[in-house]
Amino acid sequence: MDDLAGKNVMILGGSRGIGAAIVRRFAAGGASVTFTYAGSHDAAAALSAETGATAVRADSADRDALIAAVAERGALDVLVVNAGTLVLGDPLTLDPDAIDRMIDINVRAPYHASVEAARQMNDNGRLIVIGSTNGDRMPFAGGAAYALTKSAMQGMVRGLARDFGGRGIAVNSIQPGPTDSDMNPADGPMAATMHGFMAIPRHVAASEVAELAAYLAGPHGAMITGSLQTIDGGFGA
Repeated sequence: MDDLAGKNVMILGGSRGIGAAIVRRFAAGGASVTFTYAGSHDAAAALSAETGATAVRADSADRDALIAAVAERGALDVLVVNAGTLVLGDPLTLDPDAIDRMIDINVRAPYHASVEAARQMNDNGRLIVIGSTNGDRMPFAGGAAYALTKSAMQGMVRGLARDFGGRGIAVNSIQPGPTDSDMNPADGPMAATMHGFMAIPRHVAASEVAELAAYLAGPHGAMITGSLQTIDGGFGA
């Protein structure tokens, strides 16, 4: 498995869940991988030891720190923005500061990180944002602000695909449905409800999302850009 051999890759939010699966897949593909983490130091250290990837502490809510972390990696071939957070509940009672922090992490961080990466990115590079099927469909109450952030990513990747296409840089969003992770375990209390919306009633495996990211980042993904690659078992069908 050497489809990403020699690629300089950075993954924002790589210590757990989907991010960790992407780190493992890209490292196995021969890439030189750096990933960021915010609070999961032990998980990041263990993943770094397992894969040989470099772990860098950076809070995606801190714009300047995030931009600096991306800039320090130099000429990237691939940036994957996976860092994200989820706030659900009655919009009349949710903490406005929690909503603003989610917007900082889910919207502002992907934009500023992608733009900074593009400054030095090698031609024919890749910008990949991990969005959500909830950018297309929010079938239950309490998810308006979260869906807002994921819909924003749809417009961003389409626009940046135009902005950077002249250099051969492909920009895409991967939109997972319910994915087995610490945030949304396959045996969690909402699993049965979520499976009820799906054509294939099971959680997506993080490794399946990682394989899709590797395809987009690899040689066969050169002409896929400005797209929303949904992997949700039919959740939004």
